[in-house]
Amino acid sequence: MGRRLLFVDDEEGIRKVFSLSLRDMGYEVETARSGEEALERMAVFQPEVVISDIKMPGMGGLELLKRIKTEHPDMEVLLLTGFGDMDTAVQGLRWDAADFLAKPVRDEALQEALRRTEERLELKQGVREYTSGLEALLERRGRELGDARRWALAGQAVVGLSHTIKNIAGGLEGSIYLLEQGEHRAEYREQGWGMLKANVSMLKDLSLELLQLARPRSLRLEWCDPNRPLREVHALYRDKATSRGIDLDLELAPELPMVRMDPESIRKCLLNLVQNALDAVMENEGDNVLPRVVLRSRMGQDPGVLLEVEDNGCGMDEEMQNRLGLPFASGKTKEGFGLGVMFSKKAVMEHNGTLDWTSRPGRGSCFRVWLPERPGSGNGCETGDSQG
Repeated sequence: MGRRLLFVDDEEGIRKVFSLSLRDMGYEVETARSGEEALERMAVFQPEVVISDIKMPGMGGLELLKRIKTEHPDMEVLLLTGFGDMDTAVQGLRWDAADFLAKPVRDEALQEALRRTEERLELKQGVREYTSGLEALLERRGRELGDARRWALAGQAVVGLSHTIKNIAGGLEGSIYLLEQGEHRAEYREQGWGMLKANVSMLKDLSLELLQLARPRSLRLEWCDPNRPLREVHALYRDKATSRGIDLDLELAPELPMVRMDPESIRKCLLNLVQNALDAVMENEGDNVLPRVVLRSRMGQDPGVLLEVEDNGCGMDEEMQNRLGLPFASGKTKEGFGLGVMFSKKAVMEHNGTLDWTSRPGRGSCFRVWLPERPGSGNGCETGDSQG
């Protein structure tokens, strides 16, 4: 038999007709009359493809799709739509449905949709095999070089990049599909162009951020008041925070020693951290918690200063904290590339400083930038006065 396929529809006649057609096409077929029954059958039958009607009593096809993609992201789902269900079907594409078919379904349209679905399954299988081979290569290289940790981190970066590109490619695929459907429906054409522009913009932003990350930077060092970049970032975000109902406080230690730094580089580092903190407090679902972000400076235990960004937002669990700072690992639930903390860490390391953090889920996070009074030599061009 061929691939396992589960067909879901509340009408017995439709289930019988589709079962015969699908078996003639070479599929091993089982059926279910509701979304709830489909989930029960899936646990035993483990289909590779699911075809489901959108409108059914109880759990509908869209909700079933969301459950499948959450629990079995590699499983492919096709949706059957009736008249008036097209908007719901478009939502299904956003949840990574392989395709949708309008009732009554012609055999040719069904065969073509299944052909495209087969291609998606084969592509995913190829990606899994490639990833498996890549992991084996990384493990072997790690043993050869005696530095398995470095290769493991590289592997996580590759997986993160692959996932990000897959999401963008999925968006592009959905926009192309809508444009094709828009030949006869203007609203689908407009949606398709909107999705296409958004995903091209994401691809451009990703390319620019990767180039920025890879490009070596020459620091322009000068003797600087370490409170200066904190004041500048506070001034930039004060109105934005107030409009969101967030207290953005500034707690600066007086008489801190001058630090030799690139103020623009440190300012960008703090901008990333403050933006993440503002997003984190907006995500916190705790009741009666006044959203608050604090920019703070103080002396460090080692010679140098600490610049801190603390919030009472959603926080992070231990697993996320361990991954944070790697490419494409974000501490936020909102969409993003997860490169902000990595940029900040790179900027601080270029100053021979450190960036670390503590966090508790639901209680907030504190990011600490430690800068030595003298960042050392060989970090790049130096400008400003020559005292010291």
